[in-house]
Amino acid sequence: MSGVTEKKLAAQVSQGLNRRKFLQVSALGGAGFLIGCSESDTAAPSAPSAEAEAVATSPAPVETELNAFVKIQSDDTVTVVVKHLDKGQGVTTGLPAIVAEELDASWSQMRTEFAPADANRYANLAFGVVQGTGGSTSIANSWEQLRLAAAGARAMLVQAAAAQWGVAADTISVADGRLTSGDKSASFGELASAAAEQTPPEQPVLKDRSEFKLLGTNLPRLDSAGKTDGSTEFTIDVQRPGMLMAVVARPPRFGGKVASFDATEALAVPGVARVVEIPRGVAVLADSYFTANKARGMLDIQWNFDEAENRSTAELEADFKAMMDQPGLEARNDGDAEAALASAAQTIEQEFHFPFLAHATMEPMDCVVELGAESCDIWTASQIPTLDVGTTAAITGLDPANIKIHTRFAGGSFGRRAVPDSDFVAEAVMIAKAIDGESPVKLHWSREDDMTAGRYRPMAVHRVRAGLDEDGKISAWHHQVASLSILTGTAFAAMMTSELDPSVVEGTTDLPYAIPNIRVDGYQPQTGVPVLWWRSVGHTHNAYAVEVFFDQVARTMGRDPYELRREMLTDHPRHLAVLNKAAEEAGWGTDLGPGRGRGIAVHESFNSFVAEVIEVTMSESGDLSIDRVVCAVDCGFALTPDVVKAQMEGGIGYGLSSALREAITLTNGEVDQKNFDRYRPLRINEMPKVEVHIVNSGEPPTGVGEPGTPPSAPALANAIADATGRYISRLPIADQLKA
Repeated sequence: MSGVTEKKLAAQVSQGLNRRKFLQVSALGGAGFLIGCSESDTAAPSAPSAEAEAVATSPAPVETELNAFVKIQSDDTVTVVVKHLDKGQGVTTGLPAIVAEELDASWSQMRTEFAPADANRYANLAFGVVQGTGGSTSIANSWEQLRLAAAGARAMLVQAAAAQWGVAADTISVADGRLTSGDKSASFGELASAAAEQTPPEQPVLKDRSEFKLLGTNLPRLDSAGKTDGSTEFTIDVQRPGMLMAVVARPPRFGGKVASFDATEALAVPGVARVVEIPRGVAVLADSYFTANKARGMLDIQWNFDEAENRSTAELEADFKAMMDQPGLEARNDGDAEAALASAAQTIEQEFHFPFLAHATMEPMDCVVELGAESCDIWTASQIPTLDVGTTAAITGLDPANIKIHTRFAGGSFGRRAVPDSDFVAEAVMIAKAIDGESPVKLHWSREDDMTAGRYRPMAVHRVRAGLDEDGKISAWHHQVASLSILTGTAFAAMMTSELDPSVVEGTTDLPYAIPNIRVDGYQPQTGVPVLWWRSVGHTHNAYAVEVFFDQVARTMGRDPYELRREMLTDHPRHLAVLNKAAEEAGWGTDLGPGRGRGIAVHESFNSFVAEVIEVTMSESGDLSIDRVVCAVDCGFALTPDVVKAQMEGGIGYGLSSALREAITLTNGEVDQKNFDRYRPLRINEMPKVEVHIVNSGEPPTGVGEPGTPPSAPALANAIADATGRYISRLPIADQLKA
């Protein structure tokens, strides 16, 4: 690094070099240059150019709101109000693309801002009157809404131009952010103010897909530049005057409570301002995170575990299995599976075991709260603003109308930030209230906090039985699933139409294979471990049990697993289309050679269809190499193909990571994994080559954030079975390969 040593750079960082300057320094340093590395920026600036002076003194652009989603500035910038959290899935590109297309704007003029917390204007149409992001619904529920908003705004611009120019509206053309009629022309910015005075059309005319110019093409992501140069602000970057950093000492067992504590040593640490008890533990507030974290380690806390979860993983698993010896909650019952199994010429049975999983986001949970006497401002990556506002109102007693959420980009979520009780937001608000709002508070969870006190993908145990008739066909399928309910006892319990949480059995009740007798039973054990949706929710373990067991049945029958799937999916053309595409592109049926295997899986989740083929190499000593992944996806109309491919790649990596090594285990109720040394996500050098092929079914767009994950683990297991003859029924896989 030219001009600066690693030691000097480390010193600058330790002295408070902020995130943006660090990125500027390190990026330029890597190129052999160092520019502007002083934190104080005291170097004498060069004299500004005349052009720069003109820019500095020019008036700020005037912004005009044409509707709840479209704003146009006098400098021709078009700002799309994004009602969904961007946690890496690309909605700040996909949603503006919808608007740009119907508005006939140039992509270069598009900008975004996150919507305020206002469920009346920005509700997720799939959630009712709730503003939130999840279930891969962002594009699907915004598709028509944003098209109508943009088409309406375009019509208002045309009406304004027609009135000013004295021409008929149908003589005006719109392209690349300009309106033209004969020799008259004006930009969006020049007409925006007049357009706002026009009456919005009741039924805006939408384009036919054949007219699309932007949608369906690869567009530069609008969030890339800011994330690359460090200008994008995450919650961890937020600074407020007089702000204190906060950390919380939480009980080491779920359900534990503070019996008593002594903060004498913690308060003696220089920089520590306060130590307060909150319902979730003991909070330390200090002038820096590192000071607060150091002082937290000096707290003397006595915990009460009388109502805590004190069981270990093996005990929980035994309890799950015991439940399945009893009748369960019926989720599907076609024909008579029990009778068909009893009369089957051959039966096949397998039990599957799945651990708790952490979300392991790169940015742990964090939140900034500024609490006043009559108002509260919150800065966080809010995935469900409606819940965060409601929780804050309940804690503070404030009118929800006076609670403002400033949504930041999220460094990942995978479901973790959509918490029914708004856990990390609630903690930050509790701390701010405990100090009477004397200072703004930034709560930051450490990686260890996130691992040991978070929310987890539910643990699950499956039993699956299949019967073959005398003709060698699958005549019966009985699937039992024991897993924890995510919805029961939460604000989302109203989503349950019966006693059975649908997330427990999703992906099993809609089994697409043509089997005449199918029964699915669900079981909902009770534990003190807090659970939450995890990327693709119940589909994560249910797809594995279904697709690995189907593969096992096929090989027991002496059938090619791909060909049997084809035969039994004739009534499901979208499943069949992605299955055939993945197999074709992967060269299914060609010989891979000794020690190598190829596996396939297909699954529908969140109204998208994904098939994956994985190729592996197994050494004689049991070392595994994942060589190639071929993915075919039908998500309806692919608005931004590059984003679709990126989400498939990310979902596949996430699924492979969890299948290979990830597990949260308990010993006497305490989480064993504290950090990435024992909970080891897939490293970038371990990511296999991924090929993504988009199958255009012509249907409306559906989600892609989650559907890539469910087929990846079963395709991997099926590839290992192809190479070794052994089906793995307990996850994670890695520790079993050398057995």
